[in-house]
Amino acid sequence: MKRRHLLATAALGLSFAFGGAAMAQDKTKACFVYVGPIGDLGWTYQHHQGALAVQEAYGDKVEIAWQENVPEGADAERVMTQMALSGCDIIFTTSFGFMDGTNAVAAKFPDVKFEHNTGYKRDHANVSTYNARFYEGRAIQGHIAGKMTKSNKIGYIASFPIPEVIMGINSYYLHAKKVNPAVELTIIWAYTWFDPAKEADAAKAMIEQGVDVIAAHTDSTAPLAEAAKTPGVIGFGQASDMAIPEYMPTPRVSSIIDNWAPYYVKRVGALMDGTYAQIDAWEGIAGGEVEIGKITEAVPADVKAEAEAMRDAIAAGTYHPFTGPINKQDGSVWLAEGATAPDGDLLGMGFYVEGITGDIPK
Repeated sequence: MKRRHLLATAALGLSFAFGGAAMAQDKTKACFVYVGPIGDLGWTYQHHQGALAVQEAYGDKVEIAWQENVPEGADAERVMTQMALSGCDIIFTTSFGFMDGTNAVAAKFPDVKFEHNTGYKRDHANVSTYNARFYEGRAIQGHIAGKMTKSNKIGYIASFPIPEVIMGINSYYLHAKKVNPAVELTIIWAYTWFDPAKEADAAKAMIEQGVDVIAAHTDSTAPLAEAAKTPGVIGFGQASDMAIPEYMPTPRVSSIIDNWAPYYVKRVGALMDGTYAQIDAWEGIAGGEVEIGKITEAVPADVKAEAEAMRDAIAAGTYHPFTGPINKQDGSVWLAEGATAPDGDLLGMGFYVEGITGDIPK
């Protein structure tokens, strides 16, 4: 871990530990609010790599600071407030549950730029939003899962019932079903972004039910560790490559990598050169924000080739993972033959596609 610097926050009645480089008034200060630890090897780790890329790109012209393990809710608002008071010029808040807090604090600091990750509210001129098309990577994972399952039972460890996660579930299932009509999907809601014990329990429960391919929408390596205990069970890295030697070539057969570095470097650079403007960004494989990690030799050569071809088609814009015909879970038509999903439908997705059993939690 980086050296930690304690900043007193007596006015708030709390003390938070911020990590960061040495301070200098003439530098642009970019700050990051993380929901998990920077060592999770998943979601927060990857955001932090993006922050470090900003430091590398601009050297002594910038200063970065961060707070990890920030709970979604009132604590997040306190952290953002302290960051604004400490001189942050731009604050990146990196979890869906930070959305309301980001907008509330932005209203109090109109001269500070706020960037919220995975949300949709831009209530003030100084708030931008950014996201990644994770569902593109889920399509590729689903293809591999459908081809490689021996039990015809695949699993998805879900975090919270928000559109980002529901999109991932639907994309994963649709592409597994497309290549293996007999496939069945088990979903377990962990109600956490990062809790290795809960994630491991979810994976164990799936394996006991006969699931032999597990995708996770949570942030730790625990599902892979649990999968590694049972020969024949495979899984995927989530958010980060998770290319840990003891998990390769199996159970980790590939991964979705969230590459935030280009976006962070671009946005801080725009603030520095005066071209910064409010935006709503949603990039994917084509833009480099979603990458597919190495597909290991545990995956048959033909399946690997098909997965890579899908990746390349998505990047080229010749294939959209949500292309009709697709029905909703109740059998009603969502997308007609050849139609592709509008972004608005995806960003507000609150339904399962046909074939998935169970209800989405409220």
